[in-house]
Formats: sequence, structure tokens, C-alpha cells
Amino acid sequence: MILRFLSAIFLAWAFGFVWFFATLPGPVDDIETDAVIVPTGAAGRIQRGLEVLDRGWAERMLVSGVDLEVRPNEFAAEFGVSRRRMNCCVELGFAAVDTRGNAEEIAKWVEGRGVKSIRLVTSDWHMRRVAGELSRTLPSNVTVVPDAVRTEPNLGVLLLEYQKLVVSYFTGLVKV
Repeated sequence: MILRFLSAIFLAWAFGFVWFFATLPGPVDDIETDAVIVPTGAAGRIQRGLEVLDRGWAERMLVSGVDLEVRPNEFAAEFGVSRRRMNCCVELGFAAVDTRGNAEEIAKWVEGRGVKSIRLVTSDWHMRRVAGELSRTLPSNVTVVPDAVRTEPNLGVLLLEYQKLVVSYFTGLVKV
């Protein structure tokens, strides 16, 4: 009986993993939102966020989870952002150190600015978890448009991220 139960749990986990990697989300174009939100992490995220601004699909951008040692002028130089663009449209958030912290930092930023729609830019393998965390922290009237940066993650990255997603899902169900 216990063996059947454990086998069922393993099969559910394995089928969930196959679904997770077989249906990684992708990028979206031509959708306007109030803001673009970019949690720091893998390559391509910040560049995609800046592209969204350049195309006029959002008016402002928050980069969440920036290292405390990064200065705005260093960020601007690294990513080729003009001083004018930094002053008007790009904000760096320094409060987050993990995905849950990103969600909290983003929710505070969104609420403080009256933002009603965001384009969430992150890696394809990270999108579901950060979107799930945001669904628990953002007000229900905020629309989230997932815009995933395509990557070529290895099996280890996928397994780790899937496991984090499972844990995030179940810990999110239980409010402490």
C-alpha cells in the first residue's frame, strides 16, 4: 500500500516535470502595459526589458533584486541606457534577494505607483514560479503579461527550478 502511494506521488511528480519542460513559456510582442518588470538573474532579461521600453510597449521599468553594490550609473553604462532614460523610466530595486523577495518588492512598487498592468520579463524556466509568487502578492486588479526570454537550460537547471516550483506551490497554499 505504501509502495503504491509513493509510486503514485513519483509518477505525478515525473509527469509534472515533463509538462514543465515541454511547455516552457515564450516571448510576446506588441502588447502594451503600464510597466515592464525584470527580476535580475539569467542573461537576456534586462536587455529584453529595455527592448520593451524602446518599442513603447511600456512606459517604465523596474529591475528587481539588484545587488546593493550596483550604482545606477554603472547599470546604465553596462546596458547602454542614457541618463535621460534612467531618470525617466528605469528604476532599480535593491530589496529582493530571491524570487519571493522579488514578488514582494514588485508588489510594493506596483502599488506605490498605481500600476494596473505589467509585463513580466524573466527566463522561460523561471516564469511560472515568479508569476505564482506574484499572484499571491499583487492586488487582484493588476494584469500580468508573461514575456519569457528563451534559454537553453540544462537538465539540472530544469530539475532544480521544477522542484522549487513544486515547493513554492505547496508552501503558498499554507498561509502561516
